[in-house]
Amino acid sequence: MPDGKTGVPSAPIPRSIDETIGLLSAEDYLAGRSLATVIFLALKMKRPLFLEGEAGVGKTEIAKTLAKALGRPLIRLQCYEGLDISSAVYEWNYPAQMLDIRLAEATGIGDRDRLEADLFSERHLIRRPVLQALGQEGGPAPVFLIDELDRTDEAFEAFLLEVLSDFQVTIPELGTIRAAEPPIVIITTNRTREIHDALKRRCLYHWVDYPDAAQELEIIRRKVPQCGETLSRQIVAYVQKLRTLDLFKNPGVAETIDWATALTELDRIALDPETIADTLGTLLKYQDDIARIKGGAGERVLNEVKAELLAAG
Repeated sequence: MPDGKTGVPSAPIPRSIDETIGLLSAEDYLAGRSLATVIFLALKMKRPLFLEGEAGVGKTEIAKTLAKALGRPLIRLQCYEGLDISSAVYEWNYPAQMLDIRLAEATGIGDRDRLEADLFSERHLIRRPVLQALGQEGGPAPVFLIDELDRTDEAFEAFLLEVLSDFQVTIPELGTIRAAEPPIVIITTNRTREIHDALKRRCLYHWVDYPDAAQELEIIRRKVPQCGETLSRQIVAYVQKLRTLDLFKNPGVAETIDWATALTELDRIALDPETIADTLGTLLKYQDDIARIKGGAGERVLNEVKAELLAAG
């Protein structure tokens, strides 16, 4: 049945790990069995899923894919330094409250208790992502993505404990708001700092790693179908080797897709040193890494890639 928000028919929770793999694959997300297992368990056990890994390995995409595959709305809380309750959970509509106070003064309304109850009612409540995720009405619960939690501070982590333990938020002026049905919670972190054990204990955990060559090649085939087979194999082999060079920031899957798309737009059918040098900005994001690859390491890697692919037939 439609979810009541997007109008898209909602799909049932998968009944097995294989169904989970198929559900994600239908939306062009290729999940290994270990990842599919923890996603399946998180859905069945109604536990938050804590995904850790390098930037660009597809952690955020898991939440987007699940929302699309299950026909549920996606609510995203993008974390950043200084994130507070008013930005993440709720705040009061102060301009509207002040207007009501002035109208009350102008009309001579003297019932202070009635005015206060009206000022701090649902009418003046601005719902931010956390409260939106808990307060969905009609249809199935949403997918709630808490993205890059490691960018926030420990105080916000502590607040999330109540949310993740009981799927509720306490608002002093209104009381406790509980989710009628727990949302599907996906938490991601790039591990720029450690997250407290108290929060991790409330979640199922999985480390999302870079895909192997075969999996990354299949991703290119699905995401950039116009990219030729020879070029696709060279791109994947080249990126896989770059990740062994101890760069400041290894290219993620998103960068591999961008690079394949860029080379296709340039009508390239194979890699060559000049093309690599001209397009490195789509693959690498730090000047030191780009300079290193342009300085000779890139051509050496290309020669190794071509020799290995030739030997493999």
